Amino acid sequence: MRKSRILVGIGLAAVAALGLTACNSGTPGAAPSGDGSGDTGSSDALWEVATDVDLTDSPTYDRMVERDGVIVGVKNDQPGLGYEDTVTGERSGFDVEIARWIAASLGFDESQIEYVTIPSANREQEIVNGNIDYYVGTYSITDSRKEQIDFAGPYLITGQGLLVAADNEDITGPDDLAGKIVCSVTGSTPLQRIRDEYNPGDTVENGTYSECIEQVKSGQVDAVTTDQAILAGYVALEPDALKIVGEPFSEERYGVGLEKGDTALKDWINALFNDGGDVWTALFDANLAPAGIEGDQPTADE
Repeated sequence: MRKSRILVGIGLAAVAALGLTACNSGTPGAAPSGDGSGDTGSSDALWEVATDVDLTDSPTYDRMVERDGVIVGVKNDQPGLGYEDTVTGERSGFDVEIARWIAASLGFDESQIEYVTIPSANREQEIVNGNIDYYVGTYSITDSRKEQIDFAGPYLITGQGLLVAADNEDITGPDDLAGKIVCSVTGSTPLQRIRDEYNPGDTVENGTYSECIEQVKSGQVDAVTTDQAILAGYVALEPDALKIVGEPFSEERYGVGLEKGDTALKDWINALFNDGGDVWTALFDANLAPAGIEGDQPTADE
């Protein structure tokens, strides 16, 4: 697999509309037809909805066909990745576009997709219960999660980092967390790693990262920890109030959460990713590159 990297610069440019002006949400599809330059114009320029799909032995796909639609689990508060405009209800971001791309490869257009915002702590159970067809939302592939579900991917690789207030000079990395209060979301891999491997004074759990961001801005907590690809979006929105400190201290491989045992769908999605490099690059450039993130497409080999 090609080694992938996500490097987040400390001096992020101010991209005030990152969460609101990510890749256009036109109808996605299975076959790339754009030039992969990142100037997508609309999703129609990148791909078309597939026809005559033949995916046997996938119970998830069978449910989609019977329902004549796709139910996708996503995040709604992560600029550049999975974001929902509170006024218009429009969904945008890299993860959302990945979800659309998958749906279109299976023959479903935008009007046939239902998005469901699911907290991190509830993701596995929603997949196990069959309440969603797949989940795309900064979902790290771990051995413990693979006991309950399967993953396709990875489609993005990043690393855990720390976000603090812009005027904070006390924290420069995870080794400075003694006596400090660190916030993350319930059920997240970064929260457990901070507790297990570092020595924070205390930890605070919230349902969303945006709640943690507000707490660090108000001084209720000292730092927010999660993947740097997520943190970069918040810093890009408020560069005068927030900053990322230190280097990444983990490797997080984002995958698409699937029903355990649905090998046919997993193989289908992996083939889509591995054959769709131009699409991946265009989506990355439109949604994540504006926040100062650099990355290479990983090989999907789960």
